[in-house]
Amino acid sequence: MKDNSNKEIPACFGKLAIVFPKGENGLRHSPESCMPCFLKKRCIQSAMGELDGLQVKEEQADRAYESGLIGFFERWSRKKDINRKIRIKIKEGM
Repeated sequence: MKDNSNKEIPACFGKLAIVFPKGENGLRHSPESCMPCFLKKRCIQSAMGELDGLQVKEEQADRAYESGLIGFFERWSRKKDINRKIRIKIKEGM
C-alpha cells in the first residue's frame, strides 16, 4: 500500500501493539524503530482511532480521574463519548 506521496506504507502502520506498546511501567511509548518513520504521527493517530486505541483513551480518562486531574463529570463525559465511538466501530466491523 502507498500513501499520497507514493511512499510505501509499512505493514505495522496503525497497529497499536507495535507502534505504541505498553512499557514495563504500564505507560505507552513509541519504540526507537518508529522514530525515523515519516508516517509516525499519522500511524499513531490511526492506531488511537481504532478499537484498541479507544480503550486506551478510556484508561487514560480513568487514570486522570484517579490522580485528580479531572473531575467526575469530565470523566463521565469522556467515557460516554469514547463508548459511543466504540459502539460505532463495533457496528462498522459487523
